Formats: sequence, C-alpha cells, structure tokens
Amino acid sequence: MLFRVFFGIGAVLLGARMASAHPAPFSFLDLVIRDRAVHGTLALHVVDVAHELKIDAADRLLEPAEIARTRDRVVALLGPRLRVRTDVGAAIEWLGMEPAPDRHAVLLRFRIPVQPGSLSVRSHLFPYDPVHQTFVNIYEGGDLRQQLIFNARSEEYVYYTGTTQGAFAVMRTFIPAGIHHIMIGPDHVLFLIGLLLLGGSWLALVKIVTAFTVGHSLTLSLAALGIIMPSPRLIEPAIALSIIFVGADNLVRGTGRDVRAWAALAFGLIHGFGFANVLREFGLPGQALGWSLFSFNFGVEIGQLGIVLVVATALELIRRRSHALGHRVAWGGSIVVIAAGSYWFVERVFFPAGT
Repeated sequence: MLFRVFFGIGAVLLGARMASAHPAPFSFLDLVIRDRAVHGTLALHVVDVAHELKIDAADRLLEPAEIARTRDRVVALLGPRLRVRTDVGAAIEWLGMEPAPDRHAVLLRFRIPVQPGSLSVRSHLFPYDPVHQTFVNIYEGGDLRQQLIFNARSEEYVYYTGTTQGAFAVMRTFIPAGIHHIMIGPDHVLFLIGLLLLGGSWLALVKIVTAFTVGHSLTLSLAALGIIMPSPRLIEPAIALSIIFVGADNLVRGTGRDVRAWAALAFGLIHGFGFANVLREFGLPGQALGWSLFSFNFGVEIGQLGIVLVVATALELIRRRSHALGHRVAWGGSIVVIAAGSYWFVERVFFPAGT
C-alpha cells in the first residue's frame, strides 16, 4: 500500500509545471501483457528529453510538429537505455510518440508482438541526472501485478507471467541454477560421497538419497518462504560438522547398524538451509514463488542423482575388482571426508565469509 502511495506521489510530482528547474526526476513505464503481446507506454518528462536533444525550450516538445521531428531521435537515444526483453527474443516495435501536456511529458509507445513467458526489464534512461528514477508498472490479466523502481544502480528484473509459458520460463531458469549449485558446492558433494563410500544394495542407497532429499527439501522450502531462516553463521559450520560425522561413522561403525539414511535425513535438514541461502541470493520471483522453488529443488535433485550414479557405480566396480581395494578406498575416502569437514568447520567458525 505504501509503495502505491509513493508511486502516486511520484505521478503528482511529474505533473507539476516548472519552467526554470527540473521538477521531477522521474519517468514512468507501463507494461501491459494482453492479446498475445506486450504493450508499453513510456512517459518522459520534457525537461529530460529537451536536455538530451539540446532543445532550448522544453515546452516545444509538446507541439505536434516538434513531436514529429524528434520522435526518431528520441527512439534512437533511449532505445539502448531501456531494456525490455522476452524469453522468446522478439524485438521492440516503436509505434509513435505523443504529447501529454497535463503531465508535462511525452508518451513513447511500443509493442513486443509475442506472448511472453517472462519479461526482463532494466532502465537507465537519463544518466546525466544521478537521481533520476523510472517507475515501472506491469499489468497482466487486467490487474497490476508488479511495481518497480529503477535507478542507475538497479539490476535487471525478471517478471514471470502467470501462464504455462511463464511456468516453463521459470523452469528454464531455476532448474539449471539448482544443478549448477549442487555441482559447484563441494561440501554438499562431499557429504553425499561420504554417505556412499561403504556401498550397499541399490535399495539401501535409494533410501539414503531419498532421506537426504526429504530433509533438504523441507528446510529449503521453509527458508525460501521466510518461515524459518537461521543465520548462515550457524548453518555453514553445521554443514561441515555433518561431513565430519559421516566420515567418522564410516570408520567406527564396523558391523554395527547402518544409520546412514537417518543421518542423511537429519543432516539434510541442515543442508537445505544452505541451499536456501544461495537461492535467496539468486532471487525468488514473488509472482512465481511456487514454480521457482520447485524448479530449483528439482535441479538440485537432478545434479544429486548424477553424482550418486557416477560415484556409486565407480565404487561398486572397484569392490567387484578387489574387495580389499574397495575397503582401502572407503577407509581413505572417509579420512579425506573428515579432513575436509574439519578444515571447513575451522574456517567457517573462526574465519567466516564477509569478515
């Protein structure tokens, strides 16, 4: 509600007429998704446009003849500074420019003739003005779905539509992100390897992996939704401890009970919070929260499955070749797991990132 009030205040300021000074360092962009296209209206204050085009009297831009003369120049100037892209790659079609005297502005209209799954938006229209901002409204299905403010430091924003195509766009973004994260996360990978070192039947390994999946999926969802968000300063050392535990269990268990599935479930809860920290940094689109969360987690599972298949198959081949060699690999691997976990624990407790 406060955000909309702020937008309203900006609109009032934009409408104020002051001949000698820049009354409102704002532009407004409306993006309307309808009729299998994106329709855009960009409201530009005449003071900004006149400054960029070296026009002495800004009010001349409100005259139809001046509009006709300057339209192509405005498009050439601002086209590269306004980035509105769709997931299907269609280009902007600039339709025309018209005066809006009541807003002391000109309206530049455009169209992207496709039904998008996602829209990527970034705006830095007038670099000469360090405080200039662009207010963006995104409409879909006749409703206002998203409001944004861009300035010189703003990053690109991605909006996912509420269509099947939008859901696929989310999946194309977040499934690879999940795969990438598990593949470049050495602590998660080493935890999985530690669970697999002693081998076992494929059914036993499926139970272990399933337990880990259940654990981290639960806490990933809770953290990503903002329900429970432990500090990374607690979670990261705890992940290191989970690695140490798995390696130590491999060395001392002997013929005792196999608790790897329970360990995978319990420590999966901790690893899920670690995944969530990365996901929050990556950014979750509020209008597609469910699909993005599902897709990221699904990507993690794909990457995890690939690791399990490669490692478990390699270990099984070693054991078939020589049981003694398999035992030595499991023992040596467990030592490596403990050593790495210990290193990460010390590093994360005494030398945490960002300090």
